[in-house]
Amino acid sequence: MKRLGILFAGIISALSFSCSDETDLALTPIPQNTVELTNAFSNLTFNKPLDLQSPTDGSNRIFVVEKDGMIKVFNNDEAVTEATTFLDLSGNIATENELGLLGLAFHPDYSTNGFLYVCYTPNAAEAVVSRFKVSDSDENRVDDTSETVLLRIPQPETNHNGGQLAFGTDGYLYIASGDGGGAGDPSGNAQNLENLLGAILRIDVNNQNEGLEYAIPSDNPFVDTENARPEIFAYGLRNPWRFSIDAQDNTIWAGDVGQGQKEEINLIEKGGNYGWNILEGTSCYNDADCSTNGTILPLFEYGHENNDKSVTGGYVYRGTNVSELQGYYVYGDFISGRVWALDKSGNNQLLMESGLSISSFGEDADKELYVCSFDGKIYKFTISD
Repeated sequence: MKRLGILFAGIISALSFSCSDETDLALTPIPQNTVELTNAFSNLTFNKPLDLQSPTDGSNRIFVVEKDGMIKVFNNDEAVTEATTFLDLSGNIATENELGLLGLAFHPDYSTNGFLYVCYTPNAAEAVVSRFKVSDSDENRVDDTSETVLLRIPQPETNHNGGQLAFGTDGYLYIASGDGGGAGDPSGNAQNLENLLGAILRIDVNNQNEGLEYAIPSDNPFVDTENARPEIFAYGLRNPWRFSIDAQDNTIWAGDVGQGQKEEINLIEKGGNYGWNILEGTSCYNDADCSTNGTILPLFEYGHENNDKSVTGGYVYRGTNVSELQGYYVYGDFISGRVWALDKSGNNQLLMESGLSISSFGEDADKELYVCSFDGKIYKFTISD
C-alpha cells in the first residue's frame, strides 16, 4: 500500500484551476511603482521572524513568531518601542536547518476561550501541533502549563516541515505538512496517503474522537479510504511554505517550494493531488514521460532562472490602505526578494524587487498585509510616494 495515494489519484481531474470564463477572474493591472514596502515598526527587531498573526479579539495587537521558539506581542502602533514575550518554547525546541517554531493560529473564539495553536519541532524527528491557553491574569502571556499536544508528525529529515496553521471559515484547523525532507522525496511520502507528510491536513479542534485530542471532520476526503490517514485534506505537496485561506470566497492558496526547477502556487481543493514527486510544477520530475492524470496542476509556476528559488506563499489582499492590491494574491521569493501579485486567471505581475529574505507574510486585524524578513524587520505594504 506504499503508493496508495496514486491508486486513488483518479478521483481528481487532471486539470489546473479553471473556470468557464477566466476573463471574469482577471483583475485590473496594477500601475508600475505604485506599491512599496515600508518598515512597519522601526523600533523593533526580531530574530528570524517566521509568522505574523492577529487574533480577532478587538485588541489590535500583533504577534510575531520567531524561528528559535519565541512569540512576541505588541500593539499595532508604528511608534511602539517594546515587544513582550507571549510564549517561550526556546528551551524545548530543535532549530537546526528548517526546524523551529513554524506557525501560529488563534482560535476563532479566542476572545472567549483564549486558545491558540502552534506547530513546532521539539526534536529533529517530529513536528507537533499543540494547543495552549492564554494566562487568566495576563493577556500578553501564555500559561506555560496549558500545553496539549494534538498531533505528532514524524519527520524523516530536518527540512520540508511546512508548519503553517490557519482556521477556515468552517471552523476547522488546517495544517501544512512538508514531504519530510530528503532530495526528491526518496520515500515517496507525498504520494502516500498512509502518512501525514506532503499534505494539507484538516482537523476539528472543538471535538474529540476516541483516542484523539481532536475529531476528524466527517467530510474529509479520505475518511472512508482504506489505510489512508483521515486527517488529509489534500496531498502531493513538497514543502507548502505558507498557505492562506481567503475568507471572502474560502479559496485556499498555497506556495509550494520546488526541488530544483520550479516554484508553484496552488489553489487547494478537497481531495486534490498536487503531483509531487511525480511532477515538479507542470514538469515530469523523474520520468520524462510521466502522466498528469489524477493531478491538479499549479495555477502559476516560475523557474529558477533569475535567482528565484524558494517561493513564500502569501495572502489575498483584503485591506483598504492599498486599493490597487484588492483581490490580488500577493506572494514572494525568499532568495531573490521579489514580490508578485497574482489573480485567479493566472495573470502574474511583478510588484517589486525588495532585496529582502522574505520568510512569511501576515495580516493584522484590519487585513493590512505585512512581510516578515530575516533582516529582523517587519514591513508593511503601502502606496508609494
